[in-house]
Amino acid sequence: MNNIEKIVLITGASSGMGRATAEFLSQNNFIVYAGTRHTKKFNDIKTKNLRPITMDIRSSKSINKVINFIQDKHKNINVLVNNAGYGLVSTVENLDEDEMFKQFNINVFGLLRVSKAVIPIMRTNKSGIIINISSFLGKIGLPLLTLYNSSKYAVEGITDSLRYELKDFNIRVHSILPGFFDTEFARNNLVTNLETFDKKSPYSKLVSNLAPLIIEQINNGNKPQEAAIMILDIINNDKFAARATIGDKAKKFIPMRKELSDEDFERRVREYYNI
Repeated sequence: MNNIEKIVLITGASSGMGRATAEFLSQNNFIVYAGTRHTKKFNDIKTKNLRPITMDIRSSKSINKVINFIQDKHKNINVLVNNAGYGLVSTVENLDEDEMFKQFNINVFGLLRVSKAVIPIMRTNKSGIIINISSFLGKIGLPLLTLYNSSKYAVEGITDSLRYELKDFNIRVHSILPGFFDTEFARNNLVTNLETFDKKSPYSKLVSNLAPLIIEQINNGNKPQEAAIMILDIINNDKFAARATIGDKAKKFIPMRKELSDEDFERRVREYYNI
């Protein structure tokens, strides 16, 4: 990147991969605007390169306020990292419409709102990088995670389409597909449907087999700094692949998904997770 100032905006930056990336890039001479609803979580940060900023991706008004503030100060946003997201754990039968909308409002519509606001700046400057934090579950389905899965499948579709739309303006678009990572995701960013987790639920056997295993794999997963290092690699390498996997589970299941038939892959997943 040739800009004297290298400006990065990260959504969902107060914890996990977002926090790790904000800290890492700020240590590598980027000016990082850490978008979050919880700016107090950055009270321990002293570097002037990391700048927490109140941002609610559910609100176009909040997003535009942030974008206008950054543009007024720097005239540009070089890199957007769409990181904000959470996971709903529920069967489809137990879902209500409010839960469905909330999951897509953050993971999909929020990503689109922020991208929509940033793209005109990048297009005018004929340069930019958009990095979408997806999931290996954007390529692989698992029970109880249907809404989260489908939201990340949508992120993958958005990434593919935007790569075509923005190529003529020298704007690169990438997605990162993490496996299970040791972040605050399982502790703070998994939302459970009460009916699904009721002991009298017809899905109680599935829940008791799968949910503890998934949570264990998340809590014992890879470190979020791996994502931060990959994001810096993407920024510095204009030949970087459209998407990349990080984490043990992603590296295990994504290649397997490509190699096997749908039926064989499903059988492997059933065996692995005892479902």
